[in-house]
Amino acid sequence: MNLSEYYSIPGKPGVFKMISQSKTGAVVESLIDGKRLPVFTSDKISSLEEISMFTTGEDIPLKTVFQNIFRKEDGKEAAVSPKADNKALEAWFSEVLPEWDKDRVYASDIKKVVAWYNLLVSKNLISLDEEPIEETAHEES
Repeated sequence: MNLSEYYSIPGKPGVFKMISQSKTGAVVESLIDGKRLPVFTSDKISSLEEISMFTTGEDIPLKTVFQNIFRKEDGKEAAVSPKADNKALEAWFSEVLPEWDKDRVYASDIKKVVAWYNLLVSKNLISLDEEPIEETAHEES
């Protein structure tokens, strides 16, 4: 699963796919309705590949969180709605990522994760495929 071509744009709902780039910005397409819109270099867009979740240990990449949800939900949409109350969202998220940092991850963050996951899984863009692990050369002693 490669999330590097999918973006979040503050103030705009959903996930966007990069269509083309220029010196002044880019054109993205909404996965919700397929509409295209320009984004500019001043817009603070974030690749889903670069987003991670705060935990009590090391931060966990969003890709891993999506894969945890995919496993928990057997490849279907999340059992909880992004519009559910905060307690229900937090209880569900604790099953997905037990070590999430309750002081730095807010209910609004969980709502986004659920909405993004549901959108991506509905488009068959979530998988459990792992990146190939590069082998290191072993020296003989």
